[in-house]
Amino acid sequence: MKKYFSLVLFAHSIFALPFAMIGFFLGVTTTENPFQWQKLILVLLCMVFARNAAMAFNRYLDRNIDAKNPRTKMRDIPAGKVSANEALIFVIANCVFFLIATYFINSLCFYLSPIALFVVLFYSYTKRFTALCHLVLGLGLSLAPIGAYIAVTGQFALVPVLYSFAVLFWVSGFDIIYALQDEDFDREENLHSIPSALGIKNALNVSVVLHIFSAACVIAPIFLMPHIFGWPYYIGVAFFCFALTYQHLLVKPTDISKVNKAFATTNGMASVVFALCFLLDAYLRNK
Repeated sequence: MKKYFSLVLFAHSIFALPFAMIGFFLGVTTTENPFQWQKLILVLLCMVFARNAAMAFNRYLDRNIDAKNPRTKMRDIPAGKVSANEALIFVIANCVFFLIATYFINSLCFYLSPIALFVVLFYSYTKRFTALCHLVLGLGLSLAPIGAYIAVTGQFALVPVLYSFAVLFWVSGFDIIYALQDEDFDREENLHSIPSALGIKNALNVSVVLHIFSAACVIAPIFLMPHIFGWPYYIGVAFFCFALTYQHLLVKPTDISKVNKAFATTNGMASVVFALCFLLDAYLRNK
């Protein structure tokens, strides 16, 4: 289990999982659908299975590229900790478990599950032909809040879709920052990314715009559902926006040495604190 946790970087679930909880409890607290432990557990399992499949498939597909890149050559498959066949079997198993879990949630989740799997797996191919690969990654993680909401309600709604757009723009923006580390390598290997296509300065400008859109998407629900949100949510929004801004203060065109701090620490705190504030707001509202 330890080597597979290393393969899929299980800790990185901290990005999308809090937004899945937002979608789930938005459905519970703003509709007539009751809280069910079974559904919550199934949603958490879906998050784990989809995340495992996506990351392991990325490692499997990129194993030869990772072996050439000095930054990634010690990843599990190039380093021989996990074989390519083991990784592929792990991907297939998690896809099957994901489909089974959605079957026990509701029919809409089950019917949409192949589409969700396609999106999260397809991302791994995109860097081979488009610089918009960051947006595809963001799209994959953006399924978390709307998927969890559908698990509770069996239907779509505007506010959880806004949270999905918030995740899409947020993840795309910080993935561009993360990709700054491989700007030269991507050019040499004919791989596509915003930094390799536009250069560091312009890539950071694109990231700023995406993060402005993300901030707008977490602010918009306040105006769409003014009777729902209170002071804890406002604090969460303020912290999320601060975190978006802070990572752009850490990474500059002339200094990208703090990319990892901006990528993992700042964004991890942003999602967790925002979700905790949302959940506290929901608890106080329904107390």
